[in-house]
This record gives sequence, C-alpha cells and structure tokens, in this order.
Amino acid sequence: MRELPVLAMSMRDRSSVAARARSWRGTFLVLFVLTLLGKLFIACTLSPFGDEAFYWQESLAPAWGYSDLPPLTAWLIAVSEACFGHGLLSMRLPFLLIGACIPWQVGAIAGRYGGEIARWQAATFALSLPLVGSLGVLALPDVPLTFAIVLASQGLIAALEKNLYRDWTLLGVALAVAWMTHYRAAMPMLGGLVFLAATARGRAQWRRPGIWLALALASIGLVPIVLYNMASRGAGVAFQLVDRNPWQFHADALVQPLEQAVACTPVAWVVMLWALWRSWRRRAEAPFDVVAAIAGTFVLAYFVLGLFADDVRFRAHWPMPAYTLLCAALPLLLEDAASGWRRAARGGFALAALGLVIGLAYLGLAASPSGARMLSGAKAFPANFTGWRESSAAVARVLRTDPSLVVVADNFMLAAELRFALGGGREIYALDSPLNTKHGRARQLADWGLDERGLSLHRDARLLLVVDETALRERERRDWLGSVCSRVALGESVTRLDLFDKRRRFGLYRAGPAPSTGSTGVADPDACRVWTAAARAGG
Repeated sequence: MRELPVLAMSMRDRSSVAARARSWRGTFLVLFVLTLLGKLFIACTLSPFGDEAFYWQESLAPAWGYSDLPPLTAWLIAVSEACFGHGLLSMRLPFLLIGACIPWQVGAIAGRYGGEIARWQAATFALSLPLVGSLGVLALPDVPLTFAIVLASQGLIAALEKNLYRDWTLLGVALAVAWMTHYRAAMPMLGGLVFLAATARGRAQWRRPGIWLALALASIGLVPIVLYNMASRGAGVAFQLVDRNPWQFHADALVQPLEQAVACTPVAWVVMLWALWRSWRRRAEAPFDVVAAIAGTFVLAYFVLGLFADDVRFRAHWPMPAYTLLCAALPLLLEDAASGWRRAARGGFALAALGLVIGLAYLGLAASPSGARMLSGAKAFPANFTGWRESSAAVARVLRTDPSLVVVADNFMLAAELRFALGGGREIYALDSPLNTKHGRARQLADWGLDERGLSLHRDARLLLVVDETALRERERRDWLGSVCSRVALGESVTRLDLFDKRRRFGLYRAGPAPSTGSTGVADPDACRVWTAAARAGG
C-alpha cells in the first residue's frame, strides 16, 4: 500500500514534465512560425543590402573565390537562381532555409543532455536572440557560417561520447563548410584547439584517429581559399588580414561589450555571460567543456582582436556563434540555479524576442517606400536598403530611350544594385571609389574588367553615369564627388532623385570616357558639377 503514493507522485511528476515540455514546444513553434513568416515577407520585398547585391553579382561568375570571401555564398545564390529564376526570394531562399535550421540545432544539443524541456527551452532562447532569429532574411555569409559552426559543435559533442567515425566525419565536413564560407572559420578552429588543450576530455582526443580524420576533412574546405589566393597573389588573405585592419590599439573598441549587449538585448546578454562562466566552472562535465571552450574563445578572442582590428565596419555579429551555443547549455545550467537567474533568463529572453520583433518590423518598414518615408526622420535610417528601386527605375527609363548607353556607377555597391534590378544581363561599370577598396571589392572589379581601367577600353562609348551622393560620410564626399569630373568626360545632367527627405540622393549624367584613367582627383573639387550639385541638394 505504501507504494501507491510513490507511484502516484511519480506519475504526477512525469505528467508535469510532459506538460512543461509541451508548453515550451508550443511557445517555440508559435514563435518559429511567426518569425519565419515575417522573414519570408521581408525576403520577398526588401531591396538587397549593398553587400548582398555584390554577393549576387559574384554568383554570376562562379569561381574558387573572390576578393572579399570564399565561394560558398555566391555558389548558394547561383544554384538557387538557376533553379528558381532571378528575384529577391530566389537569391535569399537558401539562406532563409539554413537560418531556420539553427534553433533546431541548438535544441538538439540541449535535448541530448536535458530531455524535451531543455530541447524546447534552448531552441526558444536561440530563436529569441535578434541576431540569430533574423538569420536568413538576407543572403549573407553569416548564415551558413553560423550553421556550420553549430553543426561542427554537434558533431564534436557526439564524437566525444561514442567515438564514431560518423560523428568525426560530421565535424570535419562542417568545418570544411565553414572554411568555404568565410575566413572567420579560423575562430572555431581556434576554439577547438583551446578545447583540445585546456580540457581533460579534449587532451584525450589527440590519441584518437577520429580527430585527425576530422581535421583532414576540414582542410578540404581550405582548397578554394588556397586556389583563389594563389591565382590572385593573396588578394583575399591580404584584405582580411592587412587591408581592413589597422593593427594598432584603438580605445573606441572598448565599447564592444556595449555593442554586444545591445545586439543581444542587455538582460539576455548578462544571462549568457553567466552561462559562460558557469559552463567554465563545470568544464569537467559534458557538454559544458565544449561549450565553455568554444564560446569562451569566441567572446574573449573577438574582444581582444577588436581592440586592434577592423574599427570601421559592423562587428556585433562576430561572436554570434558563441551566444548560439550558450543557449544550448543555458537550460541545463538553470536547473540548479538560483530562482533569480531563472527569472532573469525568462524575462531577458522575452525582451530579446521583443527586440527580434522590433528588428523585423524595422526591416519590414524599410521594404516599402511608405515605410522608408516613415523612418526618414530616424537616426537609424535604413540607407543601405533604400533608394535602389528608384535609382534603378530612373536608369531603366533612360535605357529604354537609348539602350546603347554604357552604365557607370560611382561605387561598387550602386553598380551591383543596378545590375540586380536590371536583371544581370547588362554589365555595370564602377568608378574607383574609396568604398571599393574599403570593402575589399576593388580587386574583384578589376578582375572582372568592370573598374575604370576596364571602362577605358570603351573609348567611343556614350556613358550614363549614376552617382550616389550619400554613399560616403559627409567628410569624405567633397573629395570623392569633386574627383568624378576627372574620371569621366561629364556631359549634361539627365535627372536627379532626392528621396526620403534627402536622406538618399542620386544624380544621373550623360558622359564619355575620360582621356586617361587612374586620376585621384582635381585641383579644385568645387569646379566639378557633380560635387556642386550634391552640395546644393544637401543644403
């Protein structure tokens, strides 16, 4: 008779666990479906981000690599457009699907150790993070890179348990995919080295053949990088390691923790740092040793690197794979945590989900002209997503009356956006803007013959010059726009576009090739009509 209360209690416990698992699963699925629908709408309507348009342009010429990236991003776009035709959704579809997989990956890691409740909690936490939940809405390399890093972590965790060649193979293939996506694949390799050197389970792996199999497979992903850099005399490596980095201390990078807090939302970020600390404290247990080594390397190494490296580009997404992995460990750590941390986690990730909704709503507004006008007075105006439709439509109108014109943009970003809008069949040249060098695209344009040197071959051509007057910072505009008159033989003004309370401004001019190329400017920028027109329009 005494066994009956115990049995009843056990049944109640199981029922309670099942109910909690269903509740978390329902929460995740509702958030997942709503987020996916929102991202699908944005992917179908939002004009390409400037870099995104250039990746699409790279997809028109599949190669082993490009001056800015390894080849996988361009290959994914090329395959998708070959299957589904040219368009916004076709370009973004592979990334939308890959990004949708990442919360499920996180849930799978947590479920391996914590059961169904941990599975759906971890998946919900990961999906709630704005940078993770929004992955896939744009065709960017961070999507397959994050997927590959989490997949490699899944393979490593499984291989450590059962030492199966299948799992070591998964680890190696995932790392190869990471190398084919971005040079930042060096960071998960460093994190793996920290795990192999600093943890007991890691040091034991050096004697296992599986780890060497994984490293051999990972090295296959380096083949495109090696082939491209051999052919280009190291252009890709030079941009990533030298051109974009000052390699000197800059104190403004000390704000990186604030950037991370804003990107993750502050409370969720503090909770994840707590999870990182707790994982390191429990590094003698699985899977906390893997999570602590890899996530800790990302957070700390990128902070130190950021103090000396690139200080002009957006970098808040660099440690994103770390926070993604920490979401997998968080439910397990919260089981025996103080009630305050459990409340902080629930509240923090609820606020993070709100941040995700706000971020997607922001992109949704930027996707429509009326929404962009609403944002025109905001400091965070989405300049990189606006003005492309209007400028492309203006170019298309001119070309309908005179299709023999050679179209020239004043920078790589505008050239890629115009080519995307016009369908890809027409080549668009780009002047040698400082933006091309800053973003590592000057070498690629030269390889394609779409820079000023390539334009000089069209000696008798009539040009349609399109100038984005707001592409550069204000302090840089005068020198650049004042130099345009020495780069082409400027003719009459065709039209100008002053959009969104003049936050985006474009000028269209008829022109001819300059007598010579490679000019760095004119003695007096104020003598150039491109600059004076821009200055008048800017007030």
